[in-house]
Amino acid sequence: MSLGVTSSPGLLRRWRHRAYEYGALWFGLGLLGIMTLTCSLLAMPLLYVLPKRRAAPLGRWTITHTSRIYLGTLELIGACRFDIEALDALRGEQPLVIAPNHPGLLDALLVTSRLTNIACVMKADIVDNVFLGASARLAGYIRNDAQLSMIKQAVAELTSGSHLLLFPEGTRTTRWPINACTPAAALIASRAKVPIQTVFIETDSPYLGKGWSLLRRPTMPITYRIRLGHRFAPVEQARVLTVELERYFTDELRRTSRLPAAGCIVEAPSGGPRCQ
Repeated sequence: MSLGVTSSPGLLRRWRHRAYEYGALWFGLGLLGIMTLTCSLLAMPLLYVLPKRRAAPLGRWTITHTSRIYLGTLELIGACRFDIEALDALRGEQPLVIAPNHPGLLDALLVTSRLTNIACVMKADIVDNVFLGASARLAGYIRNDAQLSMIKQAVAELTSGSHLLLFPEGTRTTRWPINACTPAAALIASRAKVPIQTVFIETDSPYLGKGWSLLRRPTMPITYRIRLGHRFAPVEQARVLTVELERYFTDELRRTSRLPAAGCIVEAPSGGPRCQ
């Protein structure tokens, strides 16, 4: 006489896969915490002994390779699949404002894992974070809490030959297909006289979208894909370019996205999207 559980191999497989997903989730979070904290502890004394011209390249090189190791580990354990090599075409390019949509928390890691000479505009609370702060400051990343200072630093980075990573939405997507874009990307591009390179980050999971708890288990494996979009020339009227950018992202994401947006669902009866 066989046990009930052995007569339901499909149920057993589902429970085993769920246990694997929980294990991969905790392993991934733990590994990220260990790696980022270690890098910040190592970066802290270097902040005081290295001049900026040496600190920033070292910090960015470290972040690129740490990001690459982390994403490679997620792929190795079967938690994620990454198709992000399209970014490699931007290596060695002229200075650009790199402007992706922002479905989840891993987006910046996806970009920095492929591009080393890049300054990132980050939320101030991330720059002040114990896990990420010292590494971000060593790399010369830019706080977004004072707009005039942020724009001035961003223009200086582009003028010196760096790329600039800036999410036009300003935060993770909460309104499908994209939040209202801020004028920061267009203002910086105009003042630095560099193009804006749009980038599309596509995923089949709402994992780590706005409102997604770090401890909430996603369905695995999660697929991430990056493709390059249109490159916009800088214009004097930043408001006009901002409207054009938002319209372009909206049209492209409606046409190609696999799901409304990370964390978005479709409401009934209106059919309008709502993000959580």
